[in-house]
Amino acid sequence: MQIFEYHPPKLPWLDIRYIDRDVIVINKPSGLLSNPGRAEVTHDCALTRLQQLYPETILVHRLDCATSGIMVFARSKKAESHLKKQFQERHNDKLYIAELDGLLAQDQGTINLPLAADRDNPPLQKVDNAGKKAITHYRVLERRADSTLVSLQPETGRTHQLRVHMLALGHVILGDDFYGDERILHARPRLCLHAASLMFSHPWSNKEMHFVSMAGF
Repeated sequence: MQIFEYHPPKLPWLDIRYIDRDVIVINKPSGLLSNPGRAEVTHDCALTRLQQLYPETILVHRLDCATSGIMVFARSKKAESHLKKQFQERHNDKLYIAELDGLLAQDQGTINLPLAADRDNPPLQKVDNAGKKAITHYRVLERRADSTLVSLQPETGRTHQLRVHMLALGHVILGDDFYGDERILHARPRLCLHAASLMFSHPWSNKEMHFVSMAGF
């Protein structure tokens, strides 16, 4: 079993990229939970930090604690319902950037491997033919000395999907403390996975909204 130690970044602010009467868009830092867990120490998270400023803030989707990048929150129940339906029905467009261990041979491809919880090692996930459908498209952006920068576009939103699919590809994400060994963990100061782009329809106007954040690795 993995032991989760939580040390959220001590930033007095959140990087708010956009706000109106219906939505708030932020660039979440690595190391900050999206929403609180059961333990008191996990109360400090993106959601509660926003609620200190805007008490009506509602969680719509999540990023892993170690994953950074663009998130959208709702400011009303109507906006929440509209946005969550888009995420559930895959009517939005998400793009991630990751730095992988080693040099990926193929320039692009698709990983179609079902995933399920690894009951012997919670909260880890694993490839399992009896699991839920999971599809990820990848494309090489840059080959470095001993790593590869890729864009990742998930069709599905399974827990740890991108981490496990990269592991299955034989190129674990650098800095991954769940699926990497000691060398991978210490190769970078953080998990090199970033939600770089998010597109969705505004819950009131239906206007297409597109937000981009550059990866810091």
